[in-house]
Amino acid sequence: MTPWASPEQPTLADFGQDVWWIVLIKVVGVFAVLVLMTLFAIVLERKVVARMQQRTGPNRVGPRGSLQSLADGLKLAFKEDIMPALADKPVYFLAPVIATIPAFVAFSVIPMGPVVSIFGEQTPLQLTDAPIGVLIILAMSAMGIYGIVLGGWASGSTYPLLGSMRSAAQMISYEIAMGLSIVAVFLYAGSMSTSEIVAAQADGNEVSFFGLEFTGPSWYVVLLPVSFVIYVIAVVGETNRAPFDLPEAESELVGGFHTEYSSLKFALFFLAEYINMVTVSALAATLFLGGWRAPWPLSIWDGANSGWWPLLWFFLKVVAALFVFIWLRGTLPRLRYDQFMRFGWKVLVPVALVWILVVATMRTVSREADLSTGQVALFVGVPVAVLVLLGLAVASRTANRDTRVMAEEAAAGGVHAADPEPEVLPPADGGRRPAGAPSRSGGGFPVPPMDLVVPPSPRLRREPVATDGTVVGTGRRTTPTTSQEDGDE
Repeated sequence: MTPWASPEQPTLADFGQDVWWIVLIKVVGVFAVLVLMTLFAIVLERKVVARMQQRTGPNRVGPRGSLQSLADGLKLAFKEDIMPALADKPVYFLAPVIATIPAFVAFSVIPMGPVVSIFGEQTPLQLTDAPIGVLIILAMSAMGIYGIVLGGWASGSTYPLLGSMRSAAQMISYEIAMGLSIVAVFLYAGSMSTSEIVAAQADGNEVSFFGLEFTGPSWYVVLLPVSFVIYVIAVVGETNRAPFDLPEAESELVGGFHTEYSSLKFALFFLAEYINMVTVSALAATLFLGGWRAPWPLSIWDGANSGWWPLLWFFLKVVAALFVFIWLRGTLPRLRYDQFMRFGWKVLVPVALVWILVVATMRTVSREADLSTGQVALFVGVPVAVLVLLGLAVASRTANRDTRVMAEEAAAGGVHAADPEPEVLPPADGGRRPAGAPSRSGGGFPVPPMDLVVPPSPRLRREPVATDGTVVGTGRRTTPTTSQEDGDE
């Protein structure tokens, strides 16, 4: 029996004891919650981004446009299903399913509330749990990558394949940082079970600091702020959301791995993306924000963490995390792909590894020297955190030194005499400078000449043109091109 156990707090022994109809109710309930949260998240995103951009947003379907996402989903499901001629049909059909099913399964170990009574049966508000519950979520997240890779490969086209490769590389890279960020949570909670991690963040943890006794912070967002920051950044990249939505950059890859998908299969990819957003938001609430437990000062009320009230606190935390996703999308510009991957491997992963060593040291010192959490944080955590920040600042300044020097020299109007740079780009005037005339700029991007003549469209050559210059079947007039006149001759 854990020291934080209570009648309302479920333990691992409480799972696997439900009757079949309770399990069925939970399965249907989790499915319905995820679908409804997806519809809500889409409307919320469109409303919030519209508000940020001083627009109205959806306002036609339903009260204040609240049913717009439902209408869009129904319309998308009944659209014509188009399959590329070179697609691998079995894999093309299975890829959206492989991407969607793990997104639903990952939510099965998320605790949404304490033990409640459902038609007279006492059961926790959680579908199931295991001693390695968090690893189940990570495993399902990794399984979703297979659907994305197979979807891009089975389309039989180059651009979806490139998009799937970029997406897989991005998700795998940031999944490593996400996994390392929650190791510190395991060290503090002493378990990988999601229900026990929530229980470890129960209110009322007494902390002694220089002889003073007070109720210390219980949420791991306060005790492990570095882990929380790394987790937030990593899950944004893991879910391919802006400003890290590089696999779906319209200017580069059209739509990424799902370019050749339409109708219901495209809707499944879209559904998987938003369900993953809900899942990582629920996991953030579980690992760092106390799970279903009420925040202070609501936690002062004795009944705040019992009955069905914790379900409300849990979903409020999830909605707040979803708002952060939307806030980032409407605020930050998209990163360049090489910058994004460099940041994941050279910044997030090393910081996460160093932070794990710091947390392990703090836990060991607190147990061996019988120190409180506050004393260990003051004498061990703060100095190490300062050293880590200084190291990151020095590394960042060193890495950007060459770029900064080149920018300063370019602003000064020339290159360094000791290290001349060859002129790679043509003059900024696009080659229109007369012979012998000085260039207006030392270099620039190639610019087409102003007197460029655009050749006629090949389609015009195949359109029958009447004698009066009217294109047959269109009602528009056109001037016969040179090629058409040659053909008439």
